[in-house]
Amino acid sequence: MAYLDDLYSVKGKVALVTGAATGIGRMAATGLVHGGAKVLIASRKGEHCEAVAAELNALDAPGSAEGFAGDVSTEEGVAALVAAVKARTDKLHILVNNAGATWGADLESFPYKAWSKVLDVNVTGLFHLTRELLPLLDKAATDDDPARIINLGSVMGTQPMADGAYSYTASKAAVHHLTRTLANEFAERRITVNAFAPGPFQSRMTAFATASDEQAAHVGSHNPLGRIGRPDDIAGSTLYLCSRAGSYVTGAILPVDGGQSVQHGMRLFKD
Repeated sequence: MAYLDDLYSVKGKVALVTGAATGIGRMAATGLVHGGAKVLIASRKGEHCEAVAAELNALDAPGSAEGFAGDVSTEEGVAALVAAVKARTDKLHILVNNAGATWGADLESFPYKAWSKVLDVNVTGLFHLTRELLPLLDKAATDDDPARIINLGSVMGTQPMADGAYSYTASKAAVHHLTRTLANEFAERRITVNAFAPGPFQSRMTAFATASDEQAAHVGSHNPLGRIGRPDDIAGSTLYLCSRAGSYVTGAILPVDGGQSVQHGMRLFKD
């Protein structure tokens, strides 16, 4: 067990997880706290992040959490979040770009503003936050233990489908391509860059289709593995990519989707 504990440990590392008050971000933060990391949790609603951090600190886990407000939807918000991180640490071993937005509407009524709203968070904010935090990531990176970046993509960014979320699916495809681009550029800095491409999980973003157990079971029944994602699926994947186990992986788009991305005629919610 000592070998496995060491292989998947993130003990002593400092991580930032954006959008971590709910959903996949919280799942990733929980895994990192259990792995021994100090996790900074940021989202637009600081009080929610503080509450989540308190809950994580109450766990019997070797890591810790601190929650505060952070908004990546504007240039000013990114600058404020970077300042808040720098006030708390001088190096950053792990950055999980999880904050995201979506918009659903019929093609005929899909609004113009839905593009800027979604891409400003999912792509523009992700890029600029990463760029601004590079000095902290550089300081943590070594040949044997690179700094790690995980971007949140989506199975909808790998498949030609929208389910009415046209700007969302386009933004996630952009996240995947940007992930590969930055992985290539950052390798010499000893920073790995990977992305999750999750299938359906219970979260605020998918609450319209997965809020109840019955709804979640219905969506999961269309998945090749017969269920939607669970918190441990994200926690385990996060620990893999951020620990020694994943130190040689970069530029990967990890399909945490139960086989959804290789399913012919895939539909997530419209059925």
